[in-house]
Amino acid sequence: MGKAMDYSVCLLLLLSTISSVSTGQFPTAKMIKEWVEQMQNDLITLTDTASGMENLVQIYKKHRSQFSVESNNARELVATAAGNIEKLLANRSQALKRLATEAERFQMEHEWRDDSEPDKIVYYNAKDDLNQTEKKNRYVPDDFQIDPDFKRLVSYNTTAVHIPTDIYEGSTIILNELNWTEALEDVFRKNKEEDPSLLWQVFGSATGLARYYPASPWIDSSNLANKIDLYDVRRRPWYIQGAASPKDMLILVDASGSVSGLTLKLIRTSVNNMLETLSDDDYVNVVYFNDTASHAACFENLVQANVRNKRILKDAVQKITANGITNYRDGFELAFKQLAQVNVSRANCNKIIMLFTDGGEERAEEIFKQYNPNQAVRIFTFSVGQHNYDKGPIQWMACTNKGYYYEIPSIGAIRINTQEYLDVLGRPMVKADRKAKQVQWTNVYLDALELGLVITGTLPVFNKTNTGSKKSQNQLILGVMAIDVSLEDIKRLTPRFTFGPNGYYFAIDPNGYVLLHPNLQPLTAKFHEPVTLDFLDAELENEIKVEIRKRMIDAQTGNYTISTLVKSQDERYIDLGQRTYTFAPVKGTDYSLALVLPDYSMHYIRATIGDTITQAKCKCHLSESLLANKFDEYGYTFIAPRVYCKDLKPPDKNKNNTEFLMEFNNYIDTKTPNNPMCNVELVNRLLLDAGITSDLIKIWKENDLQHGVLARFVATDGGITRVYPKSAGLYWKEEAETYESSFYKRSLDNDLYIFTPTPYRPNASDDSILVSRAVDFKIDDITLKPAVVGVTLDISAWMASFINTTQRMNCNDEICGCQRNDVYVDCVILDDGGFLVMSNRDEYIDQIGRFFGVIDPILMVNLVNSSLFTFKKTFDYQSLCDPKKESKAAAGLRSVYVPTIADILNVGWWATAAAWSILQQLLVSITFPNFLDAAEMDDELSDAMSKEVCITEQTQYYFETNNLSFRGTVDCENCSRLYHAEKLPKTNLVFIIADAKLTCSSCDTKPLTQHEQPSDGPNPCQLAHNPRYRKGPAVCFDNNEHEKDPDCGGASGLNPSLWLMVALQLVLLWVLTGSRHHTVSS
Repeated sequence: MGKAMDYSVCLLLLLSTISSVSTGQFPTAKMIKEWVEQMQNDLITLTDTASGMENLVQIYKKHRSQFSVESNNARELVATAAGNIEKLLANRSQALKRLATEAERFQMEHEWRDDSEPDKIVYYNAKDDLNQTEKKNRYVPDDFQIDPDFKRLVSYNTTAVHIPTDIYEGSTIILNELNWTEALEDVFRKNKEEDPSLLWQVFGSATGLARYYPASPWIDSSNLANKIDLYDVRRRPWYIQGAASPKDMLILVDASGSVSGLTLKLIRTSVNNMLETLSDDDYVNVVYFNDTASHAACFENLVQANVRNKRILKDAVQKITANGITNYRDGFELAFKQLAQVNVSRANCNKIIMLFTDGGEERAEEIFKQYNPNQAVRIFTFSVGQHNYDKGPIQWMACTNKGYYYEIPSIGAIRINTQEYLDVLGRPMVKADRKAKQVQWTNVYLDALELGLVITGTLPVFNKTNTGSKKSQNQLILGVMAIDVSLEDIKRLTPRFTFGPNGYYFAIDPNGYVLLHPNLQPLTAKFHEPVTLDFLDAELENEIKVEIRKRMIDAQTGNYTISTLVKSQDERYIDLGQRTYTFAPVKGTDYSLALVLPDYSMHYIRATIGDTITQAKCKCHLSESLLANKFDEYGYTFIAPRVYCKDLKPPDKNKNNTEFLMEFNNYIDTKTPNNPMCNVELVNRLLLDAGITSDLIKIWKENDLQHGVLARFVATDGGITRVYPKSAGLYWKEEAETYESSFYKRSLDNDLYIFTPTPYRPNASDDSILVSRAVDFKIDDITLKPAVVGVTLDISAWMASFINTTQRMNCNDEICGCQRNDVYVDCVILDDGGFLVMSNRDEYIDQIGRFFGVIDPILMVNLVNSSLFTFKKTFDYQSLCDPKKESKAAAGLRSVYVPTIADILNVGWWATAAAWSILQQLLVSITFPNFLDAAEMDDELSDAMSKEVCITEQTQYYFETNNLSFRGTVDCENCSRLYHAEKLPKTNLVFIIADAKLTCSSCDTKPLTQHEQPSDGPNPCQLAHNPRYRKGPAVCFDNNEHEKDPDCGGASGLNPSLWLMVALQLVLLWVLTGSRHHTVSS
């Protein structure tokens, strides 16, 4: 019985095999292996012969006297680079300390005036038009010049002042600040004289005023149609970090029935603005309460205030609805329990509760006695909206719990009142005085004045006087002093051109964010967009990298050699490479520096062709081979756009490389020997490689191009790329910088012949395929990989050869190979990323470079299921997307509070913060009729921008195993397809023969996509349960005992003219009416 069943199964399999195609039996595995072996031999022989790989090895050995082989001692290199960074930042720190000390002295010596005359305080307002200024007390410097370091107009003879749009520059406090901060100009200038490499020096005041040096016009990068500048120095990352120690903030939202309508809208916007005052060093959560208390979002405890978590909280706040009663007890109880949680990641410093409510009669005294007897948690309360509720109880909450009470009657008061709490949090720092005078270095961010990526050293500036507009001012923070360090300056201290293209430095901060990494390349130029990138997102994560990250954050020294997946430069492929990670802390900072080296970069070639540029040229006769008019003889030549000499600027991306080559030739022809402006080793290596590659070109010229080869090329670590003949160089699309060339870097990591098709674009098919191989040889038992050679293959010629290889004669009952456009058989060659490289079908030839999952989805799925391919999904946090548009019509008119005549006639009302809020609205609205729309929510700035930072999901496919053969059946509804896949083991290719796609049309044809897709990224709610390791500052200043400042908000006393108040109301009504009409019509 068993034998009969086995026989039936065998017969069924045989019948299915025969019936799957009508032309004959599917080729045997042995036959397919023979085809593949022949294909591989043909391709390799063609590539080796045409590229002259062995010739290049001999040329290197012939030039042995002109270079030495040096070692990269990773520990020494890291220690040296870390020491250089430490020295740079220490110099900046000394300049900062001098500025902070002098600022405190200037302010202490300043005589406060309540009757300052605006016309007598002269300054340059950076927002003034360069051609004219309308106000008597302002001027525009007449010596602005484009500076090479800043790449913008600057004046070193004065400072510039920036005042936020919603701050009245004629107010007493601003006038006094303008007066005493003017003296900083001499200190700024002295710092610059002592260290000419200094960049922006800034004093950011707690009032919002910023004075910076050198002076430069303000640029409104938001590009809003109405040119409203919403910049406020107090919301910049460096100010937030410098003004107070890290915060554990619980935002408590009253969602009872009384806060519906306008009040709820104001609360939502206020919470959004409050969230923007937090940095990645802070932790936050939002709780709302009515009858009971609940978490607003999915977070069950405080979470890091990074951009994604804040976005989740913002979205959750928009969904809060108002109903029920005001139950302060439950709200505060949940808030205190959140702040008291242990064994969760948090800032472990300032603990604060922010209560947003419309007021109430309950003080909830018993809750504070139970949970906050020592006022360890500060309570800040915000009375939101216009109403007649008693504000006494919530003011009492703030005053009793070392906090502050604010009023937000309308939208104009939100931005100011949601950031002034930093003044209160600065009190413990002021009390600590010298202990708090520690320079802190920020995460990386985009400079608002177009300096690019920077880190900033900050130092708080304290008020050392006992007089002024507020009592006990000596417990107030005056502001934050800051000095920028461009990441370009740090890169100069971490040169990488002896490491090869796959070696690099990177550095991280205590949050695990990279401030230096080749993959840190934010595309945005908008300074308000975050650019933070975690080390584990900059690379492909694995368990050992998690451990490396933790040890670096903990300022440890270490060394790991690991096998790791590496994403290609063009992000289309994944390779497996060996890397050694060596790391050490940067002393005097919270940063840690690491060096990553592949095994073949432990040694490098150092040119010894001469001690000077001129000797190098004369000795090797190299200059001729680099001349543009010699391309016919030496091939089309590209040089990597590097900083060979400080006064020879590399070209922009869109500049012709030949122009840079000509500038380079002219430079080394005219400059004196041993020019101190030049990196002689970098120049000499380029010239050495120019000589070596020109010798290879001579050999190429002696041998005609083989049939099927369109061009030959050679590229080197030293930065030379030559393409021969010249005509092929005109269409060369690869990067001139070999350190950023995808095919070059992949060739080094794979001891294979790498076939790279041009990425597919509709109606733009290419006629060639790039084939490359790293040149490796040994000198004194040291393996070197200093260059890559290769060819470009003609697709038509290869297709003919490909079909011919599989042709079989006398094939009566079998498939006769891969015949062109065979109705029953599909033959394709894919690369290791799943991209089409060759086919027997004309319709597929036009799609070379396209992902095969789009061409034949069901077959690609089976190739994945059979473990030929696997894939890796990753997130790109630096992508740019079109902003999400929201319907303005659906939103309706935004509500802005306009006081009634009864309000204005009520002097008690004027004794509240509402008066200044309305005055702000008036002052701003007269100048900017659309300001109230723009100011409602910072997120709306992106509506007027072309692109915004977003997350995309990438998928890369790669060979899962080292197995060579894969065979299977594609089963569909009423038919099946046989397939056999066989790798070409010395290449990155796989040959696949299958029953034609058209023979089984009932299969699912849904495309399998590989290109980037918009994404929300990993689920923050899930990440919150297991957050990544981070470390806060070593010192925390949150001791609020013995605070002397009795000021905790409330009435400030104001008795303006009655007629002035009535006139103010009428003008405001007129302005707002006109503003609304203008907004709707546009």
